[in-house]
Amino acid sequence: MKKSLLMFIAAAAIGLTSGAHAENDTLEKIKQTGEITLGVRESSGLAYALGNNKYVGFHTEMAEHIIDDISKKIGKSIKIHYLPITSQNRIPLLKNKTYDFECGSTTNDIARSKEAAFAYTTYVEEVRIAVKKNSNIKSLDDLNGKIVATTTGTTSVQLIRKNKRAKNIHFKVVKGKDHGDSFLLLESGRADAFVMDASILAGHIAKSKNPSDYVILDTVLSVEPIACMLRLHDKNFEQAINDSILHQIKDESLEKLYNKWFMKPIPPANTVMNLPLSQQTRYAWNHPNNKPRESYTEKDL
Repeated sequence: MKKSLLMFIAAAAIGLTSGAHAENDTLEKIKQTGEITLGVRESSGLAYALGNNKYVGFHTEMAEHIIDDISKKIGKSIKIHYLPITSQNRIPLLKNKTYDFECGSTTNDIARSKEAAFAYTTYVEEVRIAVKKNSNIKSLDDLNGKIVATTTGTTSVQLIRKNKRAKNIHFKVVKGKDHGDSFLLLESGRADAFVMDASILAGHIAKSKNPSDYVILDTVLSVEPIACMLRLHDKNFEQAINDSILHQIKDESLEKLYNKWFMKPIPPANTVMNLPLSQQTRYAWNHPNNKPRESYTEKDL
């Protein structure tokens, strides 16, 4: 009797374990439902909204290509549901399975990797500073006594405070609820500078009423690996995403996609962001990896 009870408990434990893994098998869920929910950004340089439920950008289109490759892999068409996410809610909504993965502007770092998994790095971002040309702000030192905007849920201002060149610089921080709101703080004069990923800064400047009014300073505060984010312990899905990224790198479609969104006119105003592919991003493509930000050093700046 005791032996039978132990066998029953062991079998139940195995069943619970396999059930837990099944819950995280997003690829299997996609096979069964023929649907996927993609987290999308509304105001990022790598992914943004045009309105009327239309989401575009380098990383959005790359994600759609990933889904297309997964569709071919499972031999079944996949309906995409788009879910707008923000810097604040992207991890909670991923963990509670409101959406399946996102390819926006999320930095792969050690803290986030405890809550989510990251695919191969597809863009290495430079964190820089945007100001108005007539502001007389030319360097990090000129931020002393100024108002600096950043976006809630991001780490950009912390990078200034940690920077060795900013030891004696004191400034006030104001935060926008999203990147569009943060740029508006700069545009309206409520902030003297906007600290964020260079692609985001370039994107908002390109879409602004008077792009020539702004400049991005040469100072690089940090280099950050940007990658698609998915749930932890979802290895089959992670492999499928990485397989597609490798495919897009090898057939050079990823570079064509990059040039489409960063070197050519883009909607809605047909402006050009003019951000050539960086050496850091090229290296990440040539040496696929999902190393966190902390593995990048001062020499990478």
